Amino acid sequence: MTVTMRTDSAERTADRQTVRDRLDNADFSWFVVASLPHQEKKLASMLMKYREESGNLLEVYCPTHTTVKVERNGKRECRPLLAGRVFVLSIEQVIVNFIEKHYPDGFILYDRRDTASGKARYLTIPEPQMRLFKDFNENYAEQAVILERPYTDYAFNPKTNEPNDIVKVIDGPLAGRKGYLVRFGRSRGLVFRMETHGGRGHVAISVPDIWRFHVVRLHNAEGDRQAVGTVKERAVDLLIGIIESCGYGENTLPVLYEITGYLSATPTLTGLCKELEKKGQSQLAQRLTRLGTEEASIVMNLMRYEHDNPGYVSANWKEQVMRPFLTPSSGVEMDDSQEETCLQHGGFTEIIRKVDVTEQAFYPSEGREEQTVTTYYAHVGIMPNSANTGCTLFANWDAFLDKYFHTEGKANEKLLKGTTAFTAVNTGSEKSDDKAIESFRNFAPTLYNILSDTASEVQAVRGFNAGGHTLNVLAIETADTDAASIEAAKEKLIITCVNACKEINSTARLAVWRRYLRTVWLHL
Repeated sequence: MTVTMRTDSAERTADRQTVRDRLDNADFSWFVVASLPHQEKKLASMLMKYREESGNLLEVYCPTHTTVKVERNGKRECRPLLAGRVFVLSIEQVIVNFIEKHYPDGFILYDRRDTASGKARYLTIPEPQMRLFKDFNENYAEQAVILERPYTDYAFNPKTNEPNDIVKVIDGPLAGRKGYLVRFGRSRGLVFRMETHGGRGHVAISVPDIWRFHVVRLHNAEGDRQAVGTVKERAVDLLIGIIESCGYGENTLPVLYEITGYLSATPTLTGLCKELEKKGQSQLAQRLTRLGTEEASIVMNLMRYEHDNPGYVSANWKEQVMRPFLTPSSGVEMDDSQEETCLQHGGFTEIIRKVDVTEQAFYPSEGREEQTVTTYYAHVGIMPNSANTGCTLFANWDAFLDKYFHTEGKANEKLLKGTTAFTAVNTGSEKSDDKAIESFRNFAPTLYNILSDTASEVQAVRGFNAGGHTLNVLAIETADTDAASIEAAKEKLIITCVNACKEINSTARLAVWRRYLRTVWLHL
């Protein structure tokens, strides 16, 4: 998978000047930064260090699976998937400054496709394409084979000259991929065409063992599919909620690791429950026996992934303070008539409340739109305020707000308060148009009010102390400790957070921030 190489010295100088002339562009985009050979991880580490001292650098992504199998002359050998490439979600100026100050041997890749102006510009990767690439790389890159022959060569079986079946993947990171069902030796693989970054070409890729995937022949299946990561996150959240409800407190994560370790090696919930009973953990065992069919299914799917990727859970869940704001499961068992329950933590109390969330759903096959109501569980912490005169109630928006707090200057102003940008319309006339900026003000007004209005009852708090742990939260204060004041504040916080979630999730804009919302709202 190759992308454009660097220009010569004169061209790079001219291009850099062009960039300097337009560095008032404060849009966040995925850029591709080239490193010296075998320095991808070094460059990624330097960028992460730079992130802590510089604003407007949100993410650094260096493919974790750096090698894939490549078919050459009938043999397969390993080579880098993307040698010397690091992906950075930031604004132009931050990356340009970093390269000039800290890594002069690197450069940002250019987009060499013709433009209306005829000027070179930096290559940027659309957020949806970047998300798909990350999902593929993290789940299947180690098994993928880059084929030397063009994709069209796999349309027919060379031995029989018969056409190979066309199949479409229904779920997982490869959802929507259409390709040929091709026999390689004794196995069958999916051969599909993957676009190289920037859209300048394609490569043929084979993923072995097609029967691991849910596929159909020539069938465009309908369904609102969750990303694989969301399903895994839901499963972990469910287990954490159950473990916490059984009173394990600070030992929640060790017990989680114990459960995932057992099930990844011995995938039977019945066996796990018997083992827990032997260890005197009867309450947890009995709670797990009452898992519903869907709950058990997502837990076992997680265990299969843990089996194939040992240490996945422990590597990604290293700290547990409080669950995300909005989850599909309560963890604590509640009666149908019960709207709310509490769970005690060290230093604060967690309130878990049923919340009905209304959304617009669309059915493509019928062309029909309807309103759906789904029950979620809102998680709100409560503790005395610093002056002990009232209470602070807070919701966990930790990862989402961390990304926001890393924006500053013109980029922050544009993200937060931007309204419209003047755009010339190239029609040969003097006509022009205004383009709505992808800002919180335009597309997430509730969050915009929280972040911009100092008089807002709900505020974003960086590094909030929750029982000795720090979180980025949305919080509200009460002046008194009476039940009526606490109830009013709790209602205000929940309604405000739900509205913010719905606004971000329902807009076609703010793609990056919709992805970050997954850490706040485990959407069904």
